[in-house]
Amino acid sequence: MPTLDGTRLSLDEIVAVSRRAGGPVEVDAMARERVARSHEFANTVAENRPIYGRSTGVGANKDLVQPDPDSQALQLLRSHATSSGELRSAARVRAMLVIRLNQLATDGNGISPLVLDALAAMLGADSLPPVREGGSVGTADLAALATTARVLSGEVPSTPPVTATTEFGPGDALTFMSSNAAVLADAALAVWDLGRLARATVVIAAMDFAAVRGNPEAFSPAVEVATPFPGSRWVCRTMRELIGPAGEPARIQDPFSLRTFPQVHGALMDRLAFAEEVIVKMANSPSENPIVSPELGVAHHGAFHAAYLVQSLDSLVLAVAQSAQLSLARLTMLAEPAYTGLHPFLGDGTPAASGVMIVEYSAASALAELRALATPAGIQAVTLSRGVEEDASFATLAARQALESVSRFRAVLAAELVASLRCLRMQRAHPPTLVSALAYLDERDGGIPDMHDRDLTYDLILAEELVDGLPAHVQPVQRGG
Repeated sequence: MPTLDGTRLSLDEIVAVSRRAGGPVEVDAMARERVARSHEFANTVAENRPIYGRSTGVGANKDLVQPDPDSQALQLLRSHATSSGELRSAARVRAMLVIRLNQLATDGNGISPLVLDALAAMLGADSLPPVREGGSVGTADLAALATTARVLSGEVPSTPPVTATTEFGPGDALTFMSSNAAVLADAALAVWDLGRLARATVVIAAMDFAAVRGNPEAFSPAVEVATPFPGSRWVCRTMRELIGPAGEPARIQDPFSLRTFPQVHGALMDRLAFAEEVIVKMANSPSENPIVSPELGVAHHGAFHAAYLVQSLDSLVLAVAQSAQLSLARLTMLAEPAYTGLHPFLGDGTPAASGVMIVEYSAASALAELRALATPAGIQAVTLSRGVEEDASFATLAARQALESVSRFRAVLAAELVASLRCLRMQRAHPPTLVSALAYLDERDGGIPDMHDRDLTYDLILAEELVDGLPAHVQPVQRGG
């Protein structure tokens, strides 16, 4: 597990903490000391000038001076904990907690270091707060974090109970809530899963290529010059590794589902890289309004607005949908005898056999849902708090759409995998560069499926599990292309 210092938390570490894949999380001693200095500085400055949320009200109450800042902290937490919807999963809550703890370990929040201690203990004991879905519009996860703070203060129970509680002073309550940590958590989990599926896609596309004797020119070094983007270059190089020295191609140009694969899927790889960059930078930055730092001074700002995040996620889900469209097109290609030399729909030869006909329907259904999820969340608009807060990013919606897109993308790829594997087995093809991947698939499903018309539901369910194992057969993406 990482030692958090506010600067080095990675996407992989967020996911590992969310899955309890390691020991307890600790806060770096130097980082804690930095927070203590910021806390002392904030208390000193607050005696000489107004500081939002520390000596004033919040939202449209920003111009009202609080006569009793100590009681205001508890009032803020109680009122802002208001939420709705279902409880979030443990993995999502853990990811939120580690991101928030890491953010608080940076310079500039003015919070008490005792809050960091209590939050680290909560995460270590897996005493998760009851965080619900509703309550955020992408300008800080107020309800989720206020609920967390109420657990830390001993007002709300957790299971198991927290091992340490703490008081929230005048500057602690708003500071603790001023973060998009829950949105970043969802985004991190979605990007990690989508990244694995994106790598699996290349293996399945290489299997399709072998099944239809594709033309390798579409992935040649010349294409890396014609489409000079990191993601496209990675797809070209990876496809060349997977298809190896291909024999004579069956045609001068393949269908778009293969020929434009570097351009379409490469764009997805680039959107994944950008989304990860945004998530990691935001998870390692102070988001609290205002910044209160001995080195940086006091600055009231709008860094809580998650425009970068919502735009990165909106474009990511759109790229997923576009790549999934090619996946369905390749499945349709495999159902056509002109490309495979087999019976229509990869049937067993029985007249009018349906083969994988309905598998194609399954993929089309999942793709339709993906397209709906690709509707940009960033086009939403709202005016709140008596007109003072007249915009919001709605990154919460974008992150949830990204999370939901994972299962739909997996379903499309599983359908393609069922058809591709069936086709190669019916052809008795054993592409040498795909030996590792095909051996893995044979081991998992027995290698000799019944080709007669039957219910393929189990095949699709198993294929979803198999898809998750395919990234092990692809070289990792090198950051920076």
